[in-house]
Amino acid sequence: MVVSDTAGAVLVHGLWHGAWCWDAVVAALESRGIDTVAVELPMTELADDIAATRAALDRFARPAVLVGHSYGGAVITEAGAHPLVRELMYIAAYQLDSGESISRTLPDRGLPDSRIGDAMRLDIESGEVSLDPALGPGLLYSDAHTTVAARSTAKLRPVSRLLFRGVPQAISWHRVPSTYVVCTADEVVHPELQRAMAGRATYRVDWDGGHSPALTRPNTVADLIESRVRAL
Repeated sequence: MVVSDTAGAVLVHGLWHGAWCWDAVVAALESRGIDTVAVELPMTELADDIAATRAALDRFARPAVLVGHSYGGAVITEAGAHPLVRELMYIAAYQLDSGESISRTLPDRGLPDSRIGDAMRLDIESGEVSLDPALGPGLLYSDAHTTVAARSTAKLRPVSRLLFRGVPQAISWHRVPSTYVVCTADEVVHPELQRAMAGRATYRVDWDGGHSPALTRPNTVADLIESRVRAL
């Protein structure tokens, strides 16, 4: 594999979404000369999503800041062991430690739950989890413009129930620097849980707003990613 000396960013989405949710961030970064790729996860099980991310890093073939949103944090926690990853960024994301999954994170801390569990709908036959169309989008896009929320809602897809108990087999933030972005009005990953996970990171940033800043404030997201890429 031929590796470029120029660093860039690799972006990993969360549950029910796709690479499309990073479109505005990718456009902002590329306009600033930052090579960027958004990974499309299969969302069948955690190991498959990690493999897809590692394959994307292989193709990217340059040093990278690896960014995960929400469930994407579980993915980058293991995929960040890839030799091209220089830094991790968790945006309202699961910065898991050994033995943890997104459904069992810091279980002994007594941290409050968000309402996202109330919005989940399990199809027993397929084993897929979708979101209630009335409740789910309001939690994901609580501070988004109605047009953005409607357009994003139309693209959501079911995910395998296996994702909720997937445990990373390597904890890359133990050796790779990390930044954690706490979204203080998040209604999906409770802000108190985010603050607790942010204690594991090298750096912490707090943003006012809800769960989906890539859609609601893409330039702010791009600013932070650009700063970390240029610092490599």
